[in-house]
Amino acid sequence: MFPEIDWARPWYDTVRPAFDSLSAGPFIDGFNANAARLGLVNVEGQPIRFVPQADLPEGVAYEAYIGATGCVPTRENLHDFFNGLVWQTFPRIKRELNALQAAQIAQAGVGKSRGPARDAATIFDENAALLVVRDDAAGHALVADLRAHQWRSALFDKRDLFGRDAELWLFGHALMEKLVAPRKAITAHVRVVFACDDFFALDREGRRDWIDGAVSKAIAAEGLSTAGFTPLPVLGVPGWWPDQDEAFYLDHTVFRPKRPASTTEGGHHDR
Repeated sequence: MFPEIDWARPWYDTVRPAFDSLSAGPFIDGFNANAARLGLVNVEGQPIRFVPQADLPEGVAYEAYIGATGCVPTRENLHDFFNGLVWQTFPRIKRELNALQAAQIAQAGVGKSRGPARDAATIFDENAALLVVRDDAAGHALVADLRAHQWRSALFDKRDLFGRDAELWLFGHALMEKLVAPRKAITAHVRVVFACDDFFALDREGRRDWIDGAVSKAIAAEGLSTAGFTPLPVLGVPGWWPDQDEAFYLDHTVFRPKRPASTTEGGHHDR
């Protein structure tokens, strides 16, 4: 099953339990067994089922089809493989993203332009990572550095916070696909999630479930905007790549300074 994936890489920790739980045989069959076991449903309460791409009717938008039927058209490639693993890892977030996308399509059609809400949902779905940070002064200082693109301060000087007070959980399936062949420039759109001390006392499964609940509720209540993302070169996460000395973070071709006149989060986005 895709031997090019190096499951020892830390960026796959998020979806490795879903992968480990797959039964032998075609991965779509394994996905459907897990979906049934986990009780995955779309926003209408219909069971999530992974179906061949050919089942998607001509002229019907992918997101609208999932929202209307619960069927997730799936190709036998890395992109859709990771998408299925994310459905099994963060099912409530995936459900809310699909509901937002399907509602936008119903309102405005597919069109050439997605519109801001659907664009944000697509970026989230494809390229997001969730940075869970302890809600204290040190955690807020770390986030302030990241948003200001103070890379050395955030990722080198404050590296001891990672694993203890900050965790990066990958979400975007296109991001996971790109990291099969890791390059320093690969950059995630990060959504920051502040958490209290109780979160960090949970086991790994408890933390995953907490993230799924907290982020899905926030999306349902607030919607999404691209302004909510901040860029983060994934290989800069402390401990995720060799030789992360000070010079590693001073490579301005990847760890770019913030542009003073930018109206967005700026930075480099490897898409």
